[in-house]
Parts: sequence; structure tokens; C-alpha cells
Amino acid sequence: MTEKSHKKTALIVGATRGLGLALAAEYIRRSWHVIATVRQATGSSEFRALQAAAGAAFEIEQLEMTSPEQIAALGRRLAGRAIDLLFVNAGVANGPGERVCDVSTEEFVRVMVTNTLGPLRVIEHLVERVAPGGSVAVMSSGLGSVANNTNGGWEVYRASKAALNMLMRSFAARHADDGRTYLVIAPGWVRTDMGGPNASLDIETSITGVVDAMMQRSGAGGVTYVNYQNQILPW
Repeated sequence: MTEKSHKKTALIVGATRGLGLALAAEYIRRSWHVIATVRQATGSSEFRALQAAAGAAFEIEQLEMTSPEQIAALGRRLAGRAIDLLFVNAGVANGPGERVCDVSTEEFVRVMVTNTLGPLRVIEHLVERVAPGGSVAVMSSGLGSVANNTNGGWEVYRASKAALNMLMRSFAARHADDGRTYLVIAPGWVRTDMGGPNASLDIETSITGVVDAMMQRSGAGGVTYVNYQNQILPW
């Protein structure tokens, strides 16, 4: 089958806004078919605009990734589909200066379930939909690097992303012979609702780099922790 006759498919989990929405738009721009999940069926105004512009190249699925039942149901709905890329985008944060000894149990659980447990549940349920030789990626953060943590701050968020990185390594180790490429992506400090207006990167620069990095590493196998400039980061 030629590249012309086979339009590659990306399943992007968490594409309502921000980095996830930009990922969907970038893959559509590169002539991929995109299946995007949203928590609410309507999505944001930007999401609806992309949907209108992309037409049949943009497919929508509703998913709350903290719900095991909804994840399992999505897996059943996608049975028999060939996916070239599964990308799980999730990120919530508490206050950057809030110490772990001060955070409430409820807030700690919220961050860890959304940033760590939810993404791995999605991957566990959906990895078999990814074709051999395809890629599985998660949106992590440079703050998830244990080795690079010399300044502190963002304690709970850092912990959630470090845990995500560790679980991705464990998952990849369990699937070392499956031929897929596993990627842990740090998009940089981006001007989003979470990153704030003083961040150093705009969304377009970050996501263009993220997609370029993933495409360059496609087919490499193993698990790699990289940033939007395709630079390997220390775990």
C-alpha cells in the first residue's frame, strides 16, 4: 500500500483545547486522519471551528479519561480500527508554590489520577489498536525529570509527571518486543491556560516541534523522553 493510498490515523486523547487541540490541527495540516477525544460533546469554539474546517478528516469521540468504564467503551468502539499514533494529552496542576505537606488529599489524588493514572489506563486499553511499528506518546513535562529538579517548586505536578514517566518506562518494558515506539514528550513552557502569559513558547512553536520530533523518531522502537526540540531529557 502506498503512502498516497494510506492516510495515517492519529488518536489524540484530550484534544478540546490548548496543546491537544493544536496537536489535532497540526496532524490534520499534515494530511492525517485524526480521531480526537473530548470531555464534552460540543467542545470549545476553537475545537468546533477546526471540526468545521477539517470535515471528514476529523472524527470526534467523547471520553472522560478518569473513567475506566468510558475508556473501555472507547476501546470497544474502536475495535478493528488501525491507529498509527496514540497520543494521550492530560495535565492539571495545583498551585506552583504549594508544598506536598500542605496539599489536601483530595487535590493530590485529583492531580495524580488525571496526570498519571488516567493516561496509563488509556494506553493499557488502547495499545492493541496501534499498528505494529506505530507510536504511543504521552504529554509529560520537563518538570517530570528527577535529574533536572534542582530548583524545587511545583511539587505535586512534578511528582505526577515523574510518575507518568516511570509508568511509561514500565509499560514499554512489558511491551519491549511489540515493535511500537514509546515517547514521553516535554512540550516546553508554553503560553496556555496552565503555562500562563509569561511562558517562553507559543503553542504553534511547541506543537510543530513536538510533531516533528515524533515523526523523526517514528519506528525507532523502545521508550524515549524528549522535548519539543527532539533533545533527549534525563529521566
